[in-house]
Amino acid sequence: MAEIPPSDDDLITSPQADYDQLRSVTPETPCPYLPGRMTRSEAYSVDEIDGATHERLMSFGFRRCGRIVYRPVCRKCRECLQIRVPVASFRLTRSMRRVQRVNEDIGAVVQEARVTDQKFELFCRYLDAQHDDTMARTYESFYTFLYDSPTDTSEVVYYLGERLVGVSILDRTPGGLSSVYMFFDPDLAARSLGTFSILWELDCCRRSELPYYYLGFYVAGSKTMSYKARFRPNEVLAGNDSWVPYRE
Repeated sequence: MAEIPPSDDDLITSPQADYDQLRSVTPETPCPYLPGRMTRSEAYSVDEIDGATHERLMSFGFRRCGRIVYRPVCRKCRECLQIRVPVASFRLTRSMRRVQRVNEDIGAVVQEARVTDQKFELFCRYLDAQHDDTMARTYESFYTFLYDSPTDTSEVVYYLGERLVGVSILDRTPGGLSSVYMFFDPDLAARSLGTFSILWELDCCRRSELPYYYLGFYVAGSKTMSYKARFRPNEVLAGNDSWVPYRE
């Protein structure tokens, strides 16, 4: 069971020996979001996280990847900010309505997250089209990354007729849904399925009376992160458990 790590301003040393034994800090590597900067993360391996604890971890800046919870602890940068959308106040833009219209023929099903060969093949095609070679393309890494979860995780599968065209992995907490990862058919990139999935999942939050939709980290100035700020109004984590309206 995960516990809340101690609050620590510099995020480098922990005063509690128990946490020190569990804690690891990754080596510095080039930042994938901001050229010329270095990044590293504080990480913990967990066996199980209940929803309330998971939500509290997010309020301390942590995200989940497989059975690892982590947060950036870069030496000279604090640009990675958690971002979330208050569901009740979210407003569609004209371009978002257009994405919805274009994808009126897309069906969506919420179900238990389970790995299949078909999803793995789609994931690899997505990576080949959207990313470089830094992400592994093995069945084991696919399972570990997305489906080996210590918390309440589900998936939304998106279909065009009987054709699988997208998969979105979501964690549920008492206060909302947290987007873990979404991959889609690169042959349908013109449909903006990534945007469509966020809109559909925001509406899922509304129907389920969940107040927040968590989009993960946002980095101002990063082209790959810029889309997140378009879902407005939104809030960023300014400090431990302190969410404030984001203003560009």
